[in-house]
Amino acid sequence: MATSSDRVDDTDTDTDGGDDTERYRALGGVTIAAAVLALLSPLAFVDWWLLVVPVLASVLGIVAWRDVVARPDVLTGKPLAIGAILAGILLFAGGFWYQANVYARELPEGFERLGYATLQPAEGDPPNMIPATAMTMDGRDVLIKGYMYPGKQQQGIRQFLLVRDQGDCCFGGNPKITDRVLVQLADKRGIDFTARQRKIAGRFSVRPSGSADVEGGVIYHLENAVVR
Repeated sequence: MATSSDRVDDTDTDTDGGDDTERYRALGGVTIAAAVLALLSPLAFVDWWLLVVPVLASVLGIVAWRDVVARPDVLTGKPLAIGAILAGILLFAGGFWYQANVYARELPEGFERLGYATLQPAEGDPPNMIPATAMTMDGRDVLIKGYMYPGKQQQGIRQFLLVRDQGDCCFGGNPKITDRVLVQLADKRGIDFTARQRKIAGRFSVRPSGSADVEGGVIYHLENAVVR
Protein backbone atom coordinates (compact mmCIF):
# COMPACT_ATOMS: atom_id res chain seq x y z
CA MET A 1 0.00 0.00 0.00
CA ALA A 2 1.43 3.42 -1.02
CA THR A 3 2.16 5.89 1.75
CA SER A 4 1.46 9.62 1.63
CA SER A 5 5.16 10.29 1.13
CA ASP A 6 5.17 7.99 -1.89
CA ARG A 7 2.29 9.89 -3.37
CA VAL A 8 4.11 13.20 -2.86
CA ASP A 9 7.20 11.83 -4.59
CA ASP A 10 5.13 10.69 -7.55
CA THR A 11 3.53 14.12 -7.83
CA ASP A 12 6.90 15.84 -7.72
CA THR A 13 8.22 13.60 -10.47
CA ASP A 14 5.23 14.30 -12.73
CA THR A 15 5.55 18.02 -12.09
CA ASP A 16 9.23 18.01 -13.04
CA GLY A 17 8.43 16.12 -16.24
CA GLY A 18 5.73 18.63 -17.11
CA ASP A 19 8.11 21.55 -16.62
CA ASP A 20 10.63 19.93 -18.95
CA THR A 21 7.97 19.50 -21.60
CA GLU A 22 6.88 23.11 -21.30
CA ARG A 23 10.45 24.36 -21.60
CA TYR A 24 11.06 22.48 -24.87
CA ARG A 25 10.91 24.71 -27.98
CA ALA A 26 11.29 23.56 -31.58
CA LEU A 27 13.41 24.98 -34.37
CA GLY A 28 10.88 25.82 -37.09
CA GLY A 29 11.11 24.52 -40.63
CA VAL A 30 11.10 28.06 -42.03
CA THR A 31 14.09 28.92 -39.85
CA ILE A 32 15.98 25.89 -41.11
CA ALA A 33 15.12 26.75 -44.73
CA ALA A 34 16.28 30.34 -44.23
CA ALA A 35 19.58 29.13 -42.77
CA VAL A 36 20.17 26.71 -45.66
CA LEU A 37 19.48 29.46 -48.22
CA ALA A 38 21.80 31.80 -46.35
CA LEU A 39 24.57 29.20 -46.69
CA LEU A 40 23.84 28.99 -50.43
CA SER A 41 23.70 32.76 -50.89
CA PRO A 42 27.31 33.07 -52.16
CA LEU A 43 25.91 31.60 -55.39
CA ALA A 44 24.80 35.17 -56.10
CA PHE A 45 28.37 35.79 -57.31
CA VAL A 46 28.02 33.12 -60.03
CA ASP A 47 25.19 34.52 -62.18
CA TRP A 48 22.48 37.18 -62.19
CA TRP A 49 19.54 34.83 -61.71
CA LEU A 50 21.12 33.33 -58.60
CA LEU A 51 20.63 36.67 -56.81
CA VAL A 52 17.23 35.22 -55.94
CA VAL A 53 18.90 32.92 -53.39
CA PRO A 54 19.93 35.62 -50.86
CA VAL A 55 16.59 37.37 -51.43
CA LEU A 56 14.74 34.21 -50.43
CA ALA A 57 17.08 33.74 -47.46
CA SER A 58 16.20 37.22 -46.15
CA VAL A 59 12.47 36.82 -46.80
CA LEU A 60 12.30 33.45 -45.06
CA GLY A 61 14.49 34.81 -42.27
CA ILE A 62 11.96 37.61 -41.65
CA VAL A 63 9.09 35.09 -41.67
CA ALA A 64 10.98 32.84 -39.26
CA TRP A 65 11.81 35.75 -36.94
CA ARG A 66 8.16 36.84 -36.84
CA ASP A 67 7.07 33.27 -36.07
CA VAL A 68 9.49 33.03 -33.14
CA VAL A 69 8.39 36.41 -31.78
CA ALA A 70 4.74 35.42 -32.09
CA ARG A 71 5.19 32.01 -30.45
CA PRO A 72 8.21 32.20 -28.14
CA ASP A 73 6.86 29.38 -25.95
CA VAL A 74 6.81 27.00 -28.93
CA LEU A 75 9.55 28.09 -31.32
CA THR A 76 13.23 28.96 -31.00
CA GLY A 77 15.92 30.07 -33.42
CA LYS A 78 15.68 33.86 -33.39
CA PRO A 79 19.48 34.33 -33.73
CA LEU A 80 19.50 31.93 -36.69
CA ALA A 81 16.68 33.82 -38.37
CA ILE A 82 18.40 37.19 -37.83
CA GLY A 83 21.65 35.73 -39.19
CA ALA A 84 19.84 34.54 -42.33
CA ILE A 85 18.34 38.00 -42.82
CA LEU A 86 21.70 39.75 -42.51
CA ALA A 87 23.55 37.20 -44.64
CA GLY A 88 20.92 37.48 -47.36
CA ILE A 89 21.07 41.28 -47.43
CA LEU A 90 24.88 41.45 -47.44
CA LEU A 91 25.39 38.71 -50.03
CA PHE A 92 22.69 40.12 -52.30
CA ALA A 93 24.38 43.52 -52.20
CA GLY A 94 27.80 41.97 -52.79
CA GLY A 95 26.58 39.69 -55.57
CA PHE A 96 24.73 42.50 -57.32
CA TRP A 97 27.80 44.75 -57.16
CA TYR A 98 30.02 41.98 -58.53
CA GLN A 99 27.65 41.04 -61.36
CA ALA A 100 27.21 44.70 -62.33
CA ASN A 101 30.99 45.15 -62.53
CA VAL A 102 31.41 41.99 -64.63
CA TYR A 103 28.65 43.19 -66.96
CA ALA A 104 30.29 46.60 -67.34
CA ARG A 105 33.80 45.22 -67.96
CA GLU A 106 32.87 42.48 -70.43
CA LEU A 107 32.07 44.95 -73.23
CA PRO A 108 35.23 46.09 -75.05
CA GLU A 109 35.57 49.79 -75.81
CA GLY A 110 33.83 50.70 -79.04
CA PHE A 111 31.71 47.52 -79.10
CA GLU A 112 27.94 47.16 -78.87
CA ARG A 113 25.84 44.42 -77.29
CA LEU A 114 23.96 42.20 -79.72
CA GLY A 115 21.10 39.95 -78.67
CA TYR A 116 19.44 37.19 -80.66
CA ALA A 117 16.12 39.03 -80.57
CA THR A 118 17.67 41.59 -82.93
CA LEU A 119 18.36 38.85 -85.46
CA GLN A 120 14.81 37.49 -85.69
CA PRO A 121 12.35 38.30 -88.50
CA ALA A 122 9.08 40.00 -87.60
CA GLU A 123 6.04 37.88 -86.87
CA GLY A 124 4.47 36.72 -90.11
CA ASP A 125 7.68 37.11 -92.16
CA PRO A 126 9.48 34.07 -93.64
CA PRO A 127 11.71 32.34 -91.05
CA ASN A 128 14.87 33.02 -93.05
CA MET A 129 14.12 36.66 -93.78
CA ILE A 130 16.77 39.11 -92.60
CA PRO A 131 15.16 41.85 -90.50
CA ALA A 132 16.11 45.51 -90.73
CA THR A 133 17.30 45.38 -87.11
CA ALA A 134 19.96 42.85 -88.09
CA MET A 135 21.00 44.82 -91.18
CA THR A 136 21.68 47.90 -89.06
CA MET A 137 24.30 45.88 -87.15
CA ASP A 138 26.13 44.75 -90.30
CA GLY A 139 29.80 45.70 -90.13
CA ARG A 140 29.74 46.72 -86.47
CA ASP A 141 31.88 45.44 -83.62
CA VAL A 142 29.61 43.56 -81.23
CA LEU A 143 29.54 41.34 -78.16
CA ILE A 144 27.12 38.44 -78.25
CA LYS A 145 26.49 35.63 -75.76
CA GLY A 146 25.54 32.09 -76.70
CA TYR A 147 26.43 28.42 -76.64
CA MET A 148 28.79 26.45 -78.85
CA TYR A 149 27.02 24.01 -81.13
CA PRO A 150 28.85 20.69 -80.77
CA GLY A 151 30.75 19.32 -83.75
CA LYS A 152 33.29 16.60 -84.39
CA GLN A 153 36.20 18.70 -83.15
CA GLN A 154 36.46 19.20 -79.40
CA GLN A 155 39.78 21.02 -79.01
CA GLY A 156 41.57 23.82 -80.83
CA ILE A 157 38.32 24.99 -82.45
CA ARG A 158 38.65 28.15 -84.53
CA GLN A 159 35.30 28.11 -86.31
CA PHE A 160 31.99 27.14 -84.72
CA LEU A 161 28.32 27.95 -84.54
CA LEU A 162 27.19 30.08 -81.63
CA VAL A 163 23.52 29.41 -80.91
CA ARG A 164 20.87 31.00 -78.77
CA ASP A 165 20.24 28.46 -76.00
CA GLN A 166 21.26 25.13 -74.54
CA GLY A 167 18.26 23.37 -76.02
CA ASP A 168 19.79 23.94 -79.44
CA CYS A 169 23.40 23.27 -78.57
CA CYS A 170 23.32 20.47 -76.03
CA PHE A 171 20.18 18.38 -76.45
CA GLY A 172 20.12 17.54 -80.13
CA GLY A 173 18.14 20.59 -81.22
CA ASN A 174 18.27 22.04 -84.71
CA PRO A 175 18.71 25.80 -84.27
CA LYS A 176 16.82 28.15 -86.55
CA ILE A 177 18.96 29.83 -89.16
CA THR A 178 18.36 33.17 -87.42
CA ASP A 179 19.54 31.66 -84.12
CA ARG A 180 22.95 30.80 -85.57
CA VAL A 181 26.07 32.91 -85.76
CA LEU A 182 29.13 31.44 -87.46
CA VAL A 183 32.16 32.51 -85.40
CA GLN A 184 35.68 32.74 -86.78
CA LEU A 185 38.24 33.25 -84.02
CA ALA A 186 41.27 35.47 -84.49
CA ASP A 187 43.46 33.29 -82.26
CA LYS A 188 44.92 30.43 -84.33
CA ARG A 189 45.13 28.26 -81.21
CA GLY A 190 41.36 28.14 -81.01
CA ILE A 191 39.35 27.09 -77.96
CA ASP A 192 38.00 23.86 -76.48
CA PHE A 193 34.34 22.94 -76.65
CA THR A 194 32.27 23.69 -73.55
CA ALA A 195 28.57 23.48 -72.74
CA ARG A 196 28.82 26.72 -70.75
CA GLN A 197 27.73 30.05 -72.13
CA ARG A 198 30.37 31.92 -74.10
CA LYS A 199 30.82 35.68 -74.56
CA ILE A 200 32.24 36.40 -77.99
CA ALA A 201 33.31 39.78 -79.39
CA GLY A 202 34.01 40.43 -83.05
CA ARG A 203 32.98 42.09 -86.32
CA PHE A 204 29.38 41.19 -87.15
CA SER A 205 28.32 40.70 -90.76
CA VAL A 206 25.15 39.67 -92.56
CA ARG A 207 26.18 37.34 -95.37
CA PRO A 208 23.91 34.44 -96.31
CA SER A 209 26.13 31.54 -97.29
CA GLY A 210 26.46 27.80 -97.26
CA SER A 211 29.07 25.87 -95.32
CA ALA A 212 30.24 22.28 -95.54
CA ASP A 213 30.30 22.18 -91.76
CA VAL A 214 26.90 23.81 -91.19
CA GLU A 215 23.75 22.05 -92.36
CA GLY A 216 21.29 24.56 -93.79
CA GLY A 217 23.85 27.34 -94.12
CA VAL A 218 24.18 30.55 -92.14
CA ILE A 219 23.16 34.17 -92.43
CA TYR A 220 25.12 35.82 -89.63
CA HIS A 221 28.88 35.80 -89.11
CA LEU A 222 31.25 37.01 -86.39
CA GLU A 223 34.77 37.46 -87.70
CA ASN A 224 38.12 38.21 -86.12
CA ALA A 225 36.44 37.18 -82.88
CA VAL A 226 37.81 36.82 -79.38
CA VAL A 227 36.42 35.12 -76.29
CA ARG A 228 35.71 37.49 -73.42
